[in-house]
Amino acid sequence: MFHFSVVIESFPYILEGTLVTLKYTLLSIFFGFMIGSILALMKLSSCKVLEVFSKFYTSIFRGTPLLVQLSLIYFALPQLTGYRITAFEAGVLAFSLNSGAYVSEIIRAGIQAVDMGQFEAAAALGVTQQAMMKDIIFPQAIKNILPALVNEFVNLLKESAIISIIGEADLLRRANIVAAEKYIYFEPLVAVGFIYYMLVILFSNLATLLEKRLKKSD
Repeated sequence: MFHFSVVIESFPYILEGTLVTLKYTLLSIFFGFMIGSILALMKLSSCKVLEVFSKFYTSIFRGTPLLVQLSLIYFALPQLTGYRITAFEAGVLAFSLNSGAYVSEIIRAGIQAVDMGQFEAAAALGVTQQAMMKDIIFPQAIKNILPALVNEFVNLLKESAIISIIGEADLLRRANIVAAEKYIYFEPLVAVGFIYYMLVILFSNLATLLEKRLKKSD
């Protein structure tokens, strides 16, 4: 038998975990975008050292599980540095570094997809490399890669559930607490799955609206 009435009583408590989940996701996607942008430029740089470093960084963070990266930062980093990192710092750091690796590939592809004529026209007008990337190439690349960036945001939103393993009271951990107290697991986990689903739908629709606006502005 199902006991959704029991979960309804605890639903406000579970729902509070949404703020924790969004806090990690929004901060991590922001810092991940910054890291990814820098790495993408390094990959396209004429400096071989920067190119090799950025590719090595990407291979490490794309080639190992996010759970392992989070565990290393939270449990192993204090052993190496002597600094007791908080769960919040560890979560944001792990998610940002991981997201940066994926975002860098997305941005690199977006920059390379911009018509070469844009580069040539900017060079002919005497626009500096920095100004060209900031004012001409980067804005066009972002329009092209917006769906891929949204997909990365959605993935990060869902993957943030692993933050519960280091004690953060996010959606999943709160659901597990309710499950342990009420001796039921199906109903709390279904409730959490529903909340995640609604968040994904919400942000996907917002991204679609933004994409349509950007297309109209062309």
